[in-house]
Amino acid sequence: MHYHQLIYIYAITLQQQDLSDIVALSMGIGPSPTETHALPHIAIFPFLAKGHTIPLIHLAHHLHRHRFATVTFFTTRGNAAFVLEGLSGADAAVVELTFPADVPGVPPGVESAEGLTSLASFAIFADATSLIQPQLDASLADLQPPASLLIADPFLHWTTASAAKLGIPKVSFFGISAFSQVMREVRVRHDPCATLRAEEGVDADGNPATFTVPEFPHVKPTLEDFMAPFGDPASIAPMMELDGKMGKAIEDSHGLLINTFHNLEAPYIDFWNQHVGPRAWPIGPLCLAVRRASPLAEARPSWMEWLDDKAAAGRAVLYVALGTLAAIPEPQLKEVAYGLERAEVDFIWAVRPENIDLGPGFEERTKGRGLVVRKWVDQLEILNHDSVRGFLSHCGWNSVLESVTAGVPLAAWPMHADQPFNARLLVDELKIAVRVQTNDRTLRGLVTSEEVSKVVKVLMLGAGAEGERAAMRVAELSARAKEAMAERGPSWEALKDMINELCLAKTNRDLQVSHEDKVDA
Repeated sequence: MHYHQLIYIYAITLQQQDLSDIVALSMGIGPSPTETHALPHIAIFPFLAKGHTIPLIHLAHHLHRHRFATVTFFTTRGNAAFVLEGLSGADAAVVELTFPADVPGVPPGVESAEGLTSLASFAIFADATSLIQPQLDASLADLQPPASLLIADPFLHWTTASAAKLGIPKVSFFGISAFSQVMREVRVRHDPCATLRAEEGVDADGNPATFTVPEFPHVKPTLEDFMAPFGDPASIAPMMELDGKMGKAIEDSHGLLINTFHNLEAPYIDFWNQHVGPRAWPIGPLCLAVRRASPLAEARPSWMEWLDDKAAAGRAVLYVALGTLAAIPEPQLKEVAYGLERAEVDFIWAVRPENIDLGPGFEERTKGRGLVVRKWVDQLEILNHDSVRGFLSHCGWNSVLESVTAGVPLAAWPMHADQPFNARLLVDELKIAVRVQTNDRTLRGLVTSEEVSKVVKVLMLGAGAEGERAAMRVAELSARAKEAMAERGPSWEALKDMINELCLAKTNRDLQVSHEDKVDA
């Protein structure tokens, strides 16, 4: 990957609107802020992890392309190259903050969650970001023109205080589904974990016990579903403490931005807005905000040329990617390899870690039919390729949205965090995925090669109605996703409404303060 030269801060200039125009806006006459020359100035600060940063990079492109706002993007020096490359063409200013050195529990030089080894260290890392607060406070205070709005990840819960000091409205951007967000509220509201622990986690038949959600009786999560965000026993206490801080950060925000669209999760978006709050604005899927490079662009990766050959031959390809944060044990990956070989389907597999052993002779035996890529790939580009007809995924929300927008059905294999809830949404409600089952039906169990082969055949070879239905349903949702993000579409309007509501409110307050200062003088 080629990175742009690091720059400490990009200066931006905005054409200023005269006071009479602003007064007219404050009185509700004249054009909205998103239609004037002096655009709102939005500061964005993602959590320091690629999966959290990418959708907010996409948001910056969206704001720029539709002239909704100018953007200043905050990150740290160790993450700046990735951010600068992603923001190319978005005309965003970038401010680099210094991540604290020598934090106990955080490996030296690590400034992104991808470099951590456990959820226990994740909680330490998240708390360590608060040491950046004085730098953020000073940078926000120095922004010209002043920031109209701060968008921050709730993992950076301390940013609420930073915004409050300067009188800047702040909204939370949490990169999970509305369904997962509501299930978090269910856990806090009803304490289902206590109920399920009392049942020792299993039902009369030995299967994982389920909790019937009072507000949505058809939803029946397990104890593992609720506890998956907290990891192993050693990390539960610090992660639950962090979860409480995140919940408070969302509660104290002026709103919640969710990377979803109404036709995908209407019942859960509506429930949140009617019964929980603060107001949620569904503004996605943001992966549609970035224009794709031309297929004829130079230096096209070899794996894309491989997919071109598959499309020309009329071959359907399965894409396999199982996430970047959690390392999957080598024995499990060997089961996946053997399962793919047994299924006899064409596949492209983005493998992590790069040096993992997939079994003797696997790549040679599947050569021509399968391709193992041991480099970073543009997942969205792969999913949008004409030859790709299925996705074996861990069900991270970014991956889900990319698959939906590309119209590619999934084989859902959740492992941790919000993934179990995403899998339930995809399989049970949206019906765009086939569930991958472990040998003991828990998240910790082994997925055998037999299971991999069976699910892949259902998804790719039409070995059952479930795969055919998933392909039809995801094609419908892909069309709805594009409609949502199009100009005047529901997600486009939601973002515009949020900016008008919150940035105009700040403009009114600033005008009132300015007028009072002049009167006092």
